[in-house]
Amino acid sequence: MKKALVLAGILFSVVVVAVLVLRHIDDYADVWRMRETPGVRPHEQPLLIMDAGVVPVSSAEAMLRASKAEELQSPLNLEDPVVIEAGKKLYFNFCFMCHGPNHDGKGTVGQSFSPLPGDIRSAKVQAMPAGVHFKEISYGIPDGRQPALATTIPVLDRWRIVAYIKSLGVRN
Repeated sequence: MKKALVLAGILFSVVVVAVLVLRHIDDYADVWRMRETPGVRPHEQPLLIMDAGVVPVSSAEAMLRASKAEELQSPLNLEDPVVIEAGKKLYFNFCFMCHGPNHDGKGTVGQSFSPLPGDIRSAKVQAMPAGVHFKEISYGIPDGRQPALATTIPVLDRWRIVAYIKSLGVRN
């Protein structure tokens, strides 16, 4: 019993000394001053209100995003074999992990999703206009698992992927 009390006293003393040392460091050190870090309380000052018209929306990307998917037209010939071959390479770089080698949504990453990514050779997907494919690749699918890739893949490369997808046709 006496050993337990001595051990408890030593442990208590160590904890008290550690707390005092940490408080001293916090009060007097030039680093590790978490209580005075502005990041701890980020909203103490009112947020600035942005004036209307200060965010530019004249870029090509903003115009593409604002356009209706059905009205978008590719600047490339989607039936050109060179464009399709480039799209195939891009597909295997950006899309393959989820949609898989058979384009059925059973790629290495896609298998872990529930529901699986879409089968891009299905009649439903192949019947969509090219502009819909472009917008889904670019800005994702609302309430879906398709990520927005507009900041990852340049505009013309997205159209090349669309050309490759459209060239696959419906799965038999």
